[in-house]
Amino acid sequence: MTDIRLISDRKRELRPLVEAALANELRLLEAGIGQSEYRVQEFEKRYQMSSREFISRYEKDEMEETMDFAEWIGEFRLLKRLKEKAETLKGVRFEN
Repeated sequence: MTDIRLISDRKRELRPLVEAALANELRLLEAGIGQSEYRVQEFEKRYQMSSREFISRYEKDEMEETMDFAEWIGEFRLLKRLKEKAETLKGVRFEN
């Protein structure tokens, strides 16, 4: 667990601002996840295989190097990172 303490010299309370900023960031991440999932699904339909199968085969040099495949790998990795960030934000809680 990571703790963070915020201090401001302003009179305005920080908690509502931080909560709103985190909620907004989560909305943006979820929108990105939706777009990325759509793109990954399009690759899976086009090539009729799951992303995991594709990545496995690609890493074993069973697939040729193409721009589509580079984009697919990039999109798959981006989706994974976006989901990790969203899960981290969902786990944030405030004390007091």
